[in-house]
Amino acid sequence: MYAEERQQAIADLIGHRGRMSVAALADRYGVTTETVRRDLALLERLGHVRRVHGGAVPFAALTVTEPALADREHSRADQKNRIAAAAAAFLPSSGGSVVFDAGTTTGRMVSALPTDTELTIATNSVPIAARLAALPSVQLHLIGGRVRGVTQAAVGPDAVQFLEILHVDVAFVGTNALTVEHGLSTPDADEAAVKRAIVRCAERVVVVTDSSKIGRRTLLRFAPLAAVDVLVTDSDIDETDLKQLAEHGIEVVIA
Repeated sequence: MYAEERQQAIADLIGHRGRMSVAALADRYGVTTETVRRDLALLERLGHVRRVHGGAVPFAALTVTEPALADREHSRADQKNRIAAAAAAFLPSSGGSVVFDAGTTTGRMVSALPTDTELTIATNSVPIAARLAALPSVQLHLIGGRVRGVTQAAVGPDAVQFLEILHVDVAFVGTNALTVEHGLSTPDADEAAVKRAIVRCAERVVVVTDSSKIGRRTLLRFAPLAAVDVLVTDSDIDETDLKQLAEHGIEVVIA
């Protein structure tokens, strides 16, 4: 493979996977890590990738916007279904309490709820609440506030105030982005405030996110990595990311 072909392949792979480490790229293309670093430097100058610690992400990985809920619902649907099913293992026993953060992956967990387990569930997601309301085994608390059209999540002072007096066994949290250095982040300040309160109100925090979010940063951090007990993601996670997360004491479940 010529250098130009390898560089194009690297750019395409990073664009598809979301993040790749230098070591993984070197192994994949049979070149040295020094060669990969030179390739990434060139691709960064051309505006195709952005170098980060240990690897590279797509140039647009640092985002300040977010796609609409309908668009996200169909993105990486198979991975999200598997993640939701695996995350159900961390539900508390009958009589326990849960808070579901708004999101398409957390929303899929409703289908995985056991019908014979009595749970008290709070959520700021209008779509999740609508589905939970029909389940006889669930005592539902809808967190109120201004509803953002793009995520259909209740945000604002009322939502945060309710969460500040809430204490639950487990919080299932989604994120727009996750890195070891920056933690969990999201583009919107109101969403960040609610997510931050959700993390604080739980004994155990389980983050559910597909691997395309790992290695990316968005504008506002709502929780450090140290606040996470478990990360449930899919098998496309980069090996370097997996190792770093384990080194930081995060239990990573591959769905």
